[in-house]
Amino acid sequence: MGNTFGGKRSVKIMSISGETFKLKTPVQAGSVLQNHPGHMLLASEAVVHFGARAKPLEPHHELKPRRLYFLVEQPKLPAGRGAGMRRRMRSGVHMTAKDRLESLMLSRRSASDISAVRSAGVKVRLRLPKAEVEKLIAESKDGADVAEKIVGLFMSGGDVHCGGGDRGLARQGTNKSHQKRVGFSVIEEGEIQPAVDS
Repeated sequence: MGNTFGGKRSVKIMSISGETFKLKTPVQAGSVLQNHPGHMLLASEAVVHFGARAKPLEPHHELKPRRLYFLVEQPKLPAGRGAGMRRRMRSGVHMTAKDRLESLMLSRRSASDISAVRSAGVKVRLRLPKAEVEKLIAESKDGADVAEKIVGLFMSGGDVHCGGGDRGLARQGTNKSHQKRVGFSVIEEGEIQPAVDS
């Protein structure tokens, strides 16, 4: 153990080359930018949420301890293009912090260039009647055979309820009495009056 009063009171700044340096707080963005003319400072949270649309920090912005900031060279816009420049938006692509930082500097980058893409499986939830499951287990040799028959039953569109999370979608041919019904009524704007039982 030991004295930890002075620990974790620094700010980490990462440049586009990947090198990082730490500064002790309190420090403002303007003092960092004085040593790096032609650059801008971005908060890592803003880069995660907004990507290339992240706004640079103002020079008077106080940098918070234990946070990561990116030091990026300011883009050089061509003479005919201004604020109306279109930017590409990506979603569902998993990138590391270094890849996100590089994508800020590149105007066009296809998803095939990104090396840190992770493939993810798809979850499917099925509801089968208990009698149907017992019948499938009795007819099958092992667990793989049971799984194959369940997938076959799902693909054929039998009496299977499927859903992902709280959506609860039902396949055709299911019992409609279990589905929720929702109704909407028009409310005209005006004074609210209490309902009176007569």
